[in-house]
Amino acid sequence: MHGGFLSTDFFERDVLDVAHDLIGVELIWHGCSGIIVETEAYAVEGDPACHTASRPRAREFVKSKPPGAAYVYFNYGMYWLFNLLVKGGERDGLILIRALEPRKGLEHMQSRRNREKARELCSGPGKLAQALAIDGSHHGLPMVGRGKPAGCGLKTTSSDAHEVASDIRVGISRAVDFPWRFLSRHSPHVSVGHGKVKLPKA
Repeated sequence: MHGGFLSTDFFERDVLDVAHDLIGVELIWHGCSGIIVETEAYAVEGDPACHTASRPRAREFVKSKPPGAAYVYFNYGMYWLFNLLVKGGERDGLILIRALEPRKGLEHMQSRRNREKARELCSGPGKLAQALAIDGSHHGLPMVGRGKPAGCGLKTTSSDAHEVASDIRVGISRAVDFPWRFLSRHSPHVSVGHGKVKLPKA
């Protein structure tokens, strides 16, 4: 990969391919940035864990927004979570950005998180949103293509040092065995290490 901003067509592919290929991409957000080291894919069809299975508003979002749009929601009344819309390929879906390796703006992240260590800043989807000051006002924001705001974007990096592994998703009660979480296998910044998520007891 060489450095350059992702374009809309990156998100017009199968949701699993996009979730895999986002590992190693730099998320740039208003003076802060980090390398994506963990994602989770959710498919619009055939995935009972996806919001589209139970939320009409999520289905409307997929229908009306362009590929690469930010899907931001409040989870458990506590944390904002940042997702990206994928549509136009074999399977449409939403990709949760679960963890970043912080790169720029660490002092801002440290202040917002009230934490000093880099590995405690963005090692989980709620932490990541807090560190970057992402909230519901960013729902629907285009992260690629026309309308992308200045100071935000997704950029390829020259580093190809990430060994991408797939694993089961974290903290869900449906479709628990889908191996649709992707992570940089050796990164200390992921939320849960490879092979560490336990399937819920039947």
